[in-house]
Amino acid sequence: MSHVEWIADNSLPNADHAQRPLARHTGLEWMTVLEMVRAQRGRGKLRNLPKGDGHPVLVLPGFLAGRASTKFLRDVLRDLGYYAHDWHLGTNLGVNPEVEDKLRTRVNELYDQHQRKISLIGWSAGGIYSREVAREYPDLVRNVITLGSPIRGNVQASRAWRLYRAVNRGEHLESLMSDEAKFGRAEPLPVPTTCIYSRTDGIVSWECCTSLPAPTTENIEVSGTHLGYGHNMQVLRIIADRLALPEGDWIPYRRLTTVEK
Repeated sequence: MSHVEWIADNSLPNADHAQRPLARHTGLEWMTVLEMVRAQRGRGKLRNLPKGDGHPVLVLPGFLAGRASTKFLRDVLRDLGYYAHDWHLGTNLGVNPEVEDKLRTRVNELYDQHQRKISLIGWSAGGIYSREVAREYPDLVRNVITLGSPIRGNVQASRAWRLYRAVNRGEHLESLMSDEAKFGRAEPLPVPTTCIYSRTDGIVSWECCTSLPAPTTENIEVSGTHLGYGHNMQVLRIIADRLALPEGDWIPYRRLTTVEK
């Protein structure tokens, strides 16, 4: 069944009852090294992906990750003709009001610099930031792509949850866990949105990385690790395809074959 059919029949997974990834999947996260090797060796093939129109793309790292983690992805995007930018906010320590304010400023500065709408790519927790900025500034955002981002359901369905709680304390964490906040995060965006997830994600429950249905929202399943989204060849092909869509002319992603090579 294609992802388009999967959305159409409303058979979304129950994210509220999602559990932490299986231990065997977490144990396979080391395979991100192999994914990086494949991507490095396939760098020439990546240059054959659909070329971009030069619009700006802002890439946001995952929890406890920073600029270095998204370098390969940004380099690939530059090779394809985009103005790929780091978020310039250092290590992502989780959602908090101060970083939210700085990210708003960053997005507005990039829009003023390029005078064009910005595409946002958010890896894991970076995807939560991306979605909320797009929700607040839909006139500045062209589309949003999330990579294994827990956007709905059980916030504790993650191998990183205990560490997240240790790093983030105070009222903003409790606010993040409220029913109101959960419902708000799960609401589909007013801009084209692609949610990429993997059932073998060893860090975040894949069910939580899927979006509720909406006219310009899609969920796309890939095979790979959580730590490897940014250099997974399958993911890179999907990102290139989505970013190359003409502005205002969105269509769902369709694979040419059942299993994308």
